[in-house]
Amino acid sequence: MPEHSSDVVWHSETVSREDRENHLGQRGTCLWFTGLSGSGKSTLANQVCYELHKLGRHTVLLDGDNIRHGLNGDLGFNETSRIENIRRITEVAKLFVESGTIVLTAFISPFRKDRELARDKMEKGDFIEIFVDSPLELCEKRDPKGLYAKARSGEIKNFTGIDSPYESPSHAELSLKNDGPTPQELSIKVIALLEEKGRI
Repeated sequence: MPEHSSDVVWHSETVSREDRENHLGQRGTCLWFTGLSGSGKSTLANQVCYELHKLGRHTVLLDGDNIRHGLNGDLGFNETSRIENIRRITEVAKLFVESGTIVLTAFISPFRKDRELARDKMEKGDFIEIFVDSPLELCEKRDPKGLYAKARSGEIKNFTGIDSPYESPSHAELSLKNDGPTPQELSIKVIALLEEKGRI
């Protein structure tokens, strides 16, 4: 990554994060959904976003596939690109958090160190890691995009869970077994955690 020029100086704003949060009546928060492809993290993040919207909360949803259509469209899927993918998302998520927004990110984010770096980039309490825990066998059975089949046949390389590792969170704020409950049922637990932590 190139070094910052000495001519680049941080510009301070008149409107503070606290001003924005008071205006919105919530705390800027990053809900980081992680799990294997097909685990249901995007579906759950979308459901939580919908439930928060019904409660009058200000949210934004950053989904892995959607981001790769634009901001990260230049990145591949090798380890270096995956790390850069998460680095960029972290910076974007942090900007939203500082605006007072509840940002929901749905990314495989397979490497534990990258998720910890995302946590460390934010103020204490701003980052909430949610592990959508679905076993590989179930994810592969679901295979909504047909990606596991392509990975098994060799059409896709460096696919998480097949020929690239997934490192489960060691201390996620919330681990959700997604092998039966509906997205609505799981979303209740996420909303309850936000209330418990005083974020909404």
